[in-house]
Amino acid sequence: MADQREILTDKSIARLSAGEKQYKVRDSELPGFFVLVGKRRKTFMAQGEFWRDGVREFTAQVKLGEFGDITTRQARAGAKEALGSIAKGQRPGEAPTIKGGSISLRQAWERYRDAHMERKGRNSGTIANYRDHMERLFKDWLDNPLARLGRQPNLVVQRHDKITKENGPYIANGAMRSLRAIYNHARKSNTDLPAANPVSAIDWNKEHRRNTGMGPNDISSWLKELYALDNPLRREFHLMTLLSGSRPTALKLVRMEHIELRRRLIHIPKPKGGEEKAFDIPLSRPMIRCIIRAIRWGRIMYPKQRKFWLFPADSERGHLVEHKEDRNVLSKWGNDLRQSYRTLAQAAGVSELDIHLLMNHSLPGVNAGYITRDRLLRDHLRQQQQRISELVVQNLDARRDPLLVRWLGSAKVVEPAAEAEPESQSESLSMAA
Repeated sequence: MADQREILTDKSIARLSAGEKQYKVRDSELPGFFVLVGKRRKTFMAQGEFWRDGVREFTAQVKLGEFGDITTRQARAGAKEALGSIAKGQRPGEAPTIKGGSISLRQAWERYRDAHMERKGRNSGTIANYRDHMERLFKDWLDNPLARLGRQPNLVVQRHDKITKENGPYIANGAMRSLRAIYNHARKSNTDLPAANPVSAIDWNKEHRRNTGMGPNDISSWLKELYALDNPLRREFHLMTLLSGSRPTALKLVRMEHIELRRRLIHIPKPKGGEEKAFDIPLSRPMIRCIIRAIRWGRIMYPKQRKFWLFPADSERGHLVEHKEDRNVLSKWGNDLRQSYRTLAQAAGVSELDIHLLMNHSLPGVNAGYITRDRLLRDHLRQQQQRISELVVQNLDARRDPLLVRWLGSAKVVEPAAEAEPESQSESLSMAA
């Protein structure tokens, strides 16, 4: 039977006859309000299209009550309220939260930051990258429902294109990786989010590994650039970055108690990946000389801060914060030097596995997981470190590069006796410096 349409009143509904099949009588004054007539009951209903963010999801129906239990006037008032909620994008019977009844991007980001990243000890630099992506590149989305992106992945595609154009392809890809991780994390506790991650809709920008590392023949000219820097502590910082292959962020946070000259180690308690990835860097002789020079310059330049940090500075934190240099002054710094270390290690004949251990990379293969790194530190890995460091200084000529030779060989390193008892850390560093 086709739906009927008339002004619904108590009298008009009382006259409706029951039928073998259910049929609807729609109110001619209030669209979406109708009575469903069955064999035994006449039920007041409200029906509306459920939209969110311009996308029609489904048709929602709300049961208002049975004729006889409530009046038509009461049912009409309930219908107006239900239809108003549906028009606002709220599911019938769902308590309103934010616009659209879903977790916002800001809430999802804060939960991911607090419950996932900080709780698992993620590096402060990693957290800062996520914060930059969320609070700068997605700032205008923060208070919008995260579900909107799931239902309209074209918005994510458009934003990826926009960031690519304005900020570059690498930053655009990085921002989308952050958004993808936050969405996946939020969906674990918000089942109303669409299952498909909207980031899957983008076409990723092609990324090329930056081949900015130096080979053995490039080191001499770079050392001359480095020696010309005005700040001797920054000079030692960049040299230590090359000699250790360390990430610059980890070196900036080296405290005096992390240095064990007697054991010829620097402890990195919280590298990229968090405390679970903590490791020790074995020290070659050139690295020890670099540390000693840094300690001496720290005493002169920053007497207060040098008590705590290997690379002190006049900053709020007390240590070196910004390591970038003018490329016209120093052509290679930061991760350029980490790539250079990897290249020099290969040139020195160091095995792939040892390079992974020295750079604290994840070990490839199942069998490599059985290697106990600490057992290799004292002799084997330190010897490999020495081979890499020697490539940095071996091509220097005392007649051609007297200043560089004097700089890199100016501190005498006294090898501790194997059976000697280790002194306190403060005494050891005091003697060395």
